[in-house]
Amino acid sequence: MKITSVKSYALHPGWRKNLLFVKVETDGGIAGWGAAYSQYDRDPSVTAHIEALARYAIGRSPFDIKHFTQMAFDDYAARRGSLELFCAVSGIEQALWDIVGKSCGQPVYNLLGGRYRERIRVYANGWSYGLKEPADYARAAEKVVKQGFDALKLDPLPSPWRSYIPKEHEERAVRVVKAIRDAVGPDADILIDQHRRLAPMHAIRLDKRLAEFGLYWLEEPCVAENPEALAEVRQATGLPIVIGEATYTKTGFRPLLEQRCADILNPDVACVGGILELKEIAAMAEPYLVAVSPHNYNSTVVALAATVHVSATMPNFIITEYFLPLAEFGDKVSPNQLKPKNGYIDLPTAPGLGVDIDEAALASYPGKPYTPRALRLPRDEPGGI
Repeated sequence: MKITSVKSYALHPGWRKNLLFVKVETDGGIAGWGAAYSQYDRDPSVTAHIEALARYAIGRSPFDIKHFTQMAFDDYAARRGSLELFCAVSGIEQALWDIVGKSCGQPVYNLLGGRYRERIRVYANGWSYGLKEPADYARAAEKVVKQGFDALKLDPLPSPWRSYIPKEHEERAVRVVKAIRDAVGPDADILIDQHRRLAPMHAIRLDKRLAEFGLYWLEEPCVAENPEALAEVRQATGLPIVIGEATYTKTGFRPLLEQRCADILNPDVACVGGILELKEIAAMAEPYLVAVSPHNYNSTVVALAATVHVSATMPNFIITEYFLPLAEFGDKVSPNQLKPKNGYIDLPTAPGLGVDIDEAALASYPGKPYTPRALRLPRDEPGGI
């Protein structure tokens, strides 16, 4: 069996960014689906890499997954990595696993060593987008818990993302998290994301205050490229630190483990290099006693399914991400997208990734050009903090 075509689909789900789907077809009549991570204004460059890599995928066996991904880095990219490259590789790689699973009549997790667990815990995200006042966050959090989720994530800091923030931003974050904890009670897990934005002096001061609300974790207080700063925050706050959504391949995660700067890694299957790369990163983390919680700011269809399959095989998996605002789109394009029940997703049993795509339905969600954002000018920056 040989690969005959690789197609990409830029889709707008009706909420925020475009999504990128990948379809790989074979001369055996079996097709597979994958998902590439997307980011504002950068989708065209990811799609360009998918189209370029397609020329080197056609004619290959879909079973030679490891060789394809290594070739893409060594030969196609001359060992010069980037977000766009690894997003494209990830989308194609997932589709190859889908094909192989269908060809073998097995769910992908059975081909990766089999199940370590039968269901996958998820946390809700996307529920707090656009909210302003602490009371608004509280009401929205209550609704999430009523839907059956016992873990929910948010970033309580206002825009813009800057390393040095005024005290009113810290005060606002404390008020928001307190309102949420008061609303959901002591049993729901609150996960705080800080999106790589803070200098250690701000992260430490703020996060020591947030610690009183019983946080499940603190995600990305500083950039991954500065593991010493992350380690400083981890040691000063005593909170579990998460890092990894903007880190690519095993090589990128090595210094994070060696520097002992994180308790949990959160690589994304749609940009880290794919299913096998995610599994191998999790295996690297095991002897360091570091857990894995895959990031998944993607659709609730293909990338979620890929995440669920590989998470099922990880001894050190703890929880993964589910974007509530994207579920409606998933229902429209997939008759059997995976859905959480009481905060968990049961493993699919169908061959491949276990989700089908209504290709005709994709035409109803064409990708949209991004409206230029009002990015800041020097006059918009504060004179100091």
